[in-house]
Amino acid sequence: MSTIIRSVLAAAAMLASGVLPAAASCPPSGWTRESLAQLPGSEFAVADDAVRQALAIGLVDCLADPDPKLRDGVGFEALSAWMRADRLEVGTRRELLIRLQAMLQQADAAGFRAPFAALVLSEVARTDRIKPWLADDERKQLVLAASAFLSGVRDYRGFEDGAGWRHGVAHGADLALQLAMNPAVAAVGQRALLDAVASQVAPAGHAYVFGEPERLARPVWAMARRTELDASAFTSLIDKLAAPAPMADWREAFSSSAGLARRHDTRAFLVALRLATEDEPALAGITEQAKAALATIP
Repeated sequence: MSTIIRSVLAAAAMLASGVLPAAASCPPSGWTRESLAQLPGSEFAVADDAVRQALAIGLVDCLADPDPKLRDGVGFEALSAWMRADRLEVGTRRELLIRLQAMLQQADAAGFRAPFAALVLSEVARTDRIKPWLADDERKQLVLAASAFLSGVRDYRGFEDGAGWRHGVAHGADLALQLAMNPAVAAVGQRALLDAVASQVAPAGHAYVFGEPERLARPVWAMARRTELDASAFTSLIDKLAAPAPMADWREAFSSSAGLARRHDTRAFLVALRLATEDEPALAGITEQAKAALATIP
C-alpha cells in the first residue's frame, strides 16, 4: 500500500472518529504570541526553510484561538502567504490536508476551529489547482469532506466585535470554489459541491448579513463555466430556489420572520448569481434564468 493511500485512509479514519492528529498547542513550541505577532510586519518571512515548514504545521492549532489577531492575522494569513508563494513543501501541505480535514469535524463552543480549517483548506486546494500534487483518492476525499462540511454548517455567526470572524458558510464556499475550479474534479464531485451550496442558500430561519450569498454564488459560477455538468443542473437549482413551497406563494413570506429570511437569502443569492454570470456570453442562459426567477419573488 502506497504512502499516499495510507495518508488518505488515515485522514478518513480521523474524520470518522473525530480524533485530531497530535499537534503542538498555540503558540507552537519555540514561539510566543509576541514573536508570532511580529510575522505580519515582515510579510511572514521565515528564512530557514525547515523552521517555516515546522511552523506551518504548528500554526494549525492557532486556527482555533479566540484572538483574531493570532487566528486570522497570523495563522491564516501566514499559511495563505506561504502557499501562494509556493514556500511549503508537498509533505507539509499533505500534513496540513490531513490535520485540517480532521478539524472540519471538530465542533467547539467558540466556533472558530472548523470554519478556519475550511478557509485554510481552500488555500491547500488552490495549490493543487495551480499545480496538481494530490493523488486522485486524496482529491476525492477532499471534495467529500468539503461538501459534508458546507452542507453541515449550522453555526451561522459571521463577524463579532472583539471576536472577529467565524463565517462557516462563506469559508466552506471558498473551499468549494477552489475545488469547483479544479479541472481534475470530475462531474460527480462538482455535483456534490453544487448540492452542498444549494443546501445553504436559504437556511431555515436565518437571514445572511455578512456577504454569504455572494460567496455561495462563486462556486456555482465556476462550475457553470465548465462543461462537465449539464445545463439542467443549474436550471434545476434555480427552479428549486424560486419555488415558494411549502408556502402557497411568495407573498406569504411577508407573514413570518422565517419567510422573510428565506425571501431575503434567496433573492440575494439569485442577484449574486446573475451578477457573476452576466458578463459571460456562454452563461447567458443562467443569467436569464436568475433574472426570471427574481421576477417571481416580490
